[in-house]
Amino acid sequence: MNLFWTKFKDILELIVFKHSIFALPFLFSSMIVGSKLANGTAWFGFKALILGIICAVSARNFAMASNRLMDEDIDKDNPRCANRPNISGKIGKKSIWIFIILNALIFVLCSYFINPLAFYLSFPVLFVLAIYSAFKRFSSLVHLVLGFCLGLAPIAGSVIVMGEIHIYSVVLCLGVTFWTAGFDLLYSLQDMDYDKKTGLFSIPAQFGAKATLLISAFFHVLAVLFWLLFVWQVWGIALGYISLFGVCICGVILLFEHKIVHNNFDRIDRAFFTLNGYLSMIFFIFILVDLLWN
Repeated sequence: MNLFWTKFKDILELIVFKHSIFALPFLFSSMIVGSKLANGTAWFGFKALILGIICAVSARNFAMASNRLMDEDIDKDNPRCANRPNISGKIGKKSIWIFIILNALIFVLCSYFINPLAFYLSFPVLFVLAIYSAFKRFSSLVHLVLGFCLGLAPIAGSVIVMGEIHIYSVVLCLGVTFWTAGFDLLYSLQDMDYDKKTGLFSIPAQFGAKATLLISAFFHVLAVLFWLLFVWQVWGIALGYISLFGVCICGVILLFEHKIVHNNFDRIDRAFFTLNGYLSMIFFIFILVDLLWN
């Protein structure tokens, strides 16, 4: 039993399970808005809730484990990654492969029980999630590709409750994409020197810290603009001033995040996890309150 819990903790550490907080609130935001548009109520049912959570968690598990496996040759010489379970030897490649295949099967199976479109899309989604980390080896677009992986959550929400990719979910996807790419740029500043030495194509390694900060700020401006467009698209039908106020608060959080990083790169971890975790939850709470209020 102790061995089981030790391995379980190692798996959670491998996939950084606590970072699941980033995408789930946007999945739920999309699901309640889609349900309101389709059914006139924000509640979409327990089946959609359970299957949606399982799909989101299994997809992220698959993506993170694939990333860890693909990047072993890069991470093994990076001091920041030395304590990762796959690098330290706590988890072997065979165990990671089993974990990857198991989560892929869970994701596809749950998608099948949602609706036909979810099932058909499950395969290209897994493909995108599997290859995103490879981009850092040849393209600076890696940050946007990672952002798109999280941005798939709102599209998934629309597919789950509406059986289609509604335009509101595409706009919300773009907002999440630029938000994620923006904070991933800040996080990547920690590896700037190492990426330069190993020839990786991260934006910090290619363009330096100052340009990275500017590009990150630009991405976050775009994120807020797309979130505002998302609210405007369903204005009066599902959302209103409460959601608008929530987006403004998220903009202030991003401004504070940039202020922290500009003043001290050593505080990047705080800006990365704490503030962005709060932001995603605040976004969802204001969307939910707005829907319930109306």
